[in-house]
Amino acid sequence: MSFLKKLFGGGDAAKPAGPAKQVEYNGYLIQATPYQEAGQWQTCGVVSRQIDGVAKQHRFIRADRFAGQDLAADQAIVKGKQIVDQMGDRMFEG
Repeated sequence: MSFLKKLFGGGDAAKPAGPAKQVEYNGYLIQATPYQEAGQWQTCGVVSRQIDGVAKQHRFIRADRFAGQDLAADQAIVKGKQIVDQMGDRMFEG
């Protein structure tokens, strides 16, 4: 039964086991973690950094969807860099 659900689109959406792509940028690690939603790949990622020995993370999801995982991952890296440039460490507040 489980096989048939997956075959015909039922069940949980497929999610990658780890980041699809990751880059270091200005002292931050940006990981692209797109996931499937409604037959397309949703732009999603994590920006992280060590501050005073404490790991900080900022997760983000954007409305952008793409036909392929690689396109969504590339866009997540672009958005992650944009967040770093605009907010810096303030993204970890609150």
